[in-house]
Amino acid sequence: MVLQNSSASMTSFLKSVFLTRKLNWWLSIFFWLILILPAQAVELKVAIKKNVAQLKVGSSTSAIVRNGAGQKIGELKPMAALEVQPQGNGMALEQLGSGEIIVEPTDNGYVWIGDRWYRGRTRLVRQGQGITAINYVDIEQYLYSVVGAEAVASWPIEALKAQAVAARSYALYKRSTASNSLYDVDTTIGTQVYKGLDSEYLTTHEAVNGTNGQIMTYGGRVILAAFHSSSGGHTENVEDIWTNPLPYLRGVVDYDQQSPVFQWTKLFSPEEISTRLGTVGRIKTMIPEKTTPHGRVVTMRVIGDRGTTTVTGKKLRKVLDLRSTLFRVKTNGNNIQVYGRGFGHGLGLSQWGAYSLAKQGVRYQQILGHYYQKAILSRIN
Repeated sequence: MVLQNSSASMTSFLKSVFLTRKLNWWLSIFFWLILILPAQAVELKVAIKKNVAQLKVGSSTSAIVRNGAGQKIGELKPMAALEVQPQGNGMALEQLGSGEIIVEPTDNGYVWIGDRWYRGRTRLVRQGQGITAINYVDIEQYLYSVVGAEAVASWPIEALKAQAVAARSYALYKRSTASNSLYDVDTTIGTQVYKGLDSEYLTTHEAVNGTNGQIMTYGGRVILAAFHSSSGGHTENVEDIWTNPLPYLRGVVDYDQQSPVFQWTKLFSPEEISTRLGTVGRIKTMIPEKTTPHGRVVTMRVIGDRGTTTVTGKKLRKVLDLRSTLFRVKTNGNNIQVYGRGFGHGLGLSQWGAYSLAKQGVRYQQILGHYYQKAILSRIN
């Protein structure tokens, strides 16, 4: 893998942004008129804890407790964390029992779920032998936390705004395509990281409020606004990483050279990799069998002293705990060096690329337009 000098492409990109602004000023005014319209409120269902044996819940203010039918069955005192446990076919919260429990804080209070404070309200349901806790929260308040958890709060505001729009779009896409009727997203990197009040900052509030209700759409529908930390110089076409092609997730030049994970290496002994992979004995060499157009490993031929096998890049990334599938392998017989670039799947918005462009003065609208080709900045409808 050869690291290319991106200064020329950066200059070209900045020039194209300037020309686009100059030639399409009337289009900008048109979209500005659309974006100043009020956004529709959207409530998101976020799974905080799934199928746990017990957990603590509470409220920062007095809270009303309801059953699944919406009937009031009790109240919680402020700042008193109570334990919820399965009971029969339902659950028990202190002396209150029901098949489903809803905790609604009064006076805009916060809810305590497990080990953190969250905005909104809590729904507790039986799932299997355990309890699942779902946070019902306004999407804008949800994003206060997500932007702080997914990006760096001290980054330029335009980068944070790009992250806010991407995260809002992604959440709404997951909400519209969710196969689980209980919740839309969870709190992990499998969807988006969400830490409640712990990851809210003044800058994340500013970024979310400054893009209130804005999403990326294609053909009148919210897009799958995938994002990642750093692509290693070039993002990927979605069909080369996942499955179906999408017109807005196309590979583009990235500007993530300032990322601390733009280049990385890991050192293993042949025995260590053999133990993790098994079957082929002591590893002799590892050769890419199939790669994406931009170099990510799709399949790797692994040759050992007891045989040869083919392993997917995704499996190798997981087994060897690599930052991405954009890697190659060197060996001198004694050690095996894995060297690569980037962090994440390489699709859509590059967070470190957005950071670099924002530092150069590029606005969040242009950042989003670069990473989500042919998508349009719209407002929740």
